[in-house]
This record gives sequence, structure tokens and C-alpha cells, in this order.
Amino acid sequence: MSGRIGDLSPAQTDVLAQFRGRVGDILPQLPNQSDHYLLRWLRARSFNVEKAEVMLRKLGKNVETITLIYDCEGLGMKHLWKPAVEAYGEILTMFEENYPEGLKRLFLIKAPKLFPIAYNLVKHFLCEETRQKIIVLGANWKDVLRKYIDPEQLPVVYGGTLTDPDGDPRCRTMIKYGGVVPRSYYVQDSIKVQYDKTVTISRGSSHQLEYEILIPNSLLRWQFASDGADIGFGIFMKTKTDGKQIVVLPSERYNAHLVPEVGSYTCHEPGTYIVRFDNTYSVIQSKKISFTVEVILPEGHAPTQRSRREASME
Repeated sequence: MSGRIGDLSPAQTDVLAQFRGRVGDILPQLPNQSDHYLLRWLRARSFNVEKAEVMLRKLGKNVETITLIYDCEGLGMKHLWKPAVEAYGEILTMFEENYPEGLKRLFLIKAPKLFPIAYNLVKHFLCEETRQKIIVLGANWKDVLRKYIDPEQLPVVYGGTLTDPDGDPRCRTMIKYGGVVPRSYYVQDSIKVQYDKTVTISRGSSHQLEYEILIPNSLLRWQFASDGADIGFGIFMKTKTDGKQIVVLPSERYNAHLVPEVGSYTCHEPGTYIVRFDNTYSVIQSKKISFTVEVILPEGHAPTQRSRREASME
């Protein structure tokens, strides 16, 4: 039995009644006196009445908001895969819709140079009120955390004094991991990547897109898949003087018919960047390519008009 309303065993029903009787003196002070609320505490302690009571009494007050610390160490381009970003967005949306005003503040620490781009991808999922609660900390982040969080509740690794019973400064044994996700919950086979465009590139030819990048450090991001065989892919930059193309990302052949290819490039300089799908090496087979290419502006820049030219070349 799951231990939830409508799915209680006779033993669990008895334990619930015992629990309600034992905590009767503090029930009026609780934010909720329903069986649904009390069962949360029992499930958290595997229906051990004594442990659930200690846990509930230890709470001592109604917790309405939470403070989060988001450690950005290790954040990289692999985390900006489009389906993953969309999943992050759905989680953020669910949190806002089901737990309104549940966040007091969110501290971001160890943010890499990539962070402004990553934040730009997900911030539109957040309402303005939530955005104002996000605080990006600099090198003195430990000092700031101690101003808002009791050092006794803050792990040593984050500037506090809290450790595991075995002295671990990261308090890893205090983390309640969810365990292995049952394979019946997997949705990999149901994820269908939606591409912006599909083209067929004739044998011995190529297809290219030109992007006029106006703001330095904009991110050029792509994802593509081919149908039936590999495809060449590269990025070039057109010079302003004579229009020659400088290699930015050398053209290589990718097995995008087996696994979709995902990547990005930071355009440090403004100019015209050329994304080229290359099938010039093929003397027999045309290639069908589905792709999405987008330009992501650095944090603080509103979307501007960017020209894009597209052409197939024999």
C-alpha cells in the first residue's frame, strides 16, 4: 500500500489514528490538520509513530518559504541541450504553478562565464516576481551565505559549520536520494525533437545559412539530424573586406543519421557567420537534413533583428 489517502492498509490506518492522538496538543498550531498532511510525516518515517512525532514536533513552526543554493560548478554546454532546457523549463513552471510564493530566495554560486547564456534560455519560464528572488553571488559568496543562513544549518563546504556524523563537509549522507528510476517511467522513446526546418541537399552540393551577428559573445547553437547517411557540417566567418570565408569550425562528417548532432559556438566578434551543411563529397546520394539553428544573445540584451540568408550551392 502506498500510504496515501484511499490506499491505506488496516495497519497504516491504525498508525494514523495513533499519530493523530499523540500530536493532538499541537494540531491547532499546524498549518493543516488533515489526514493528508499527517500522512506526509508518517511516510517520511516509514510509519514509525515515534520517529514521525519527533520529526513533527522538531519542526516547531510553519515553514512557508525556502532558501535555495544552486551550485553552478561544472555547468557546461552539455547542459544546454535543447530537450534538456525544455525539461528544466517544465520543472520550473510546475514549481511556480503548484507552490506559489514558496521560494524566498535563490543564491547562485560559482557561476561560470557561460551562465548568462544559460539563464537567458530559462528565464522566460519564470515570472518577474521569481526572477527578482534570484541572486548571483561573486567571489565572496561564503560571506553572503552566512548572512542569510545560520552557519549551523550550512554545510562546511559552503562556509558553515555543519558536517555529517562522519565529518563529511558536504553532508552527503543527509541527502535523501530518490533511488533508481523504474524503467516503466522512462520517456526516451516518446521524445520527438521538433526541428525548425527540413531540406534535401543534392549530391555534390551544400546548403548554407548566413547569420548577421551584431552583439559580441552571442551564442550560435545548432541541432541537426540526417536521414539515412552522414552529412558534413562546419562554420565559417565572412570577412568584411573581400568577403572571404575564414574557418571557425572545420567541416567534418557527422553520423547524424545515427545520433542527432548538438553543438554551439560563442561568436566573440560581430560579423556574418555561415553555417554550412556539406554533401559535396557524395557522388550518388542526396541527403535529407532536419535542423534548428538559433542565436542566443548575452544576458542584458533584448532580441534584435538579425538577418538570415539561406541558399543551396551546387
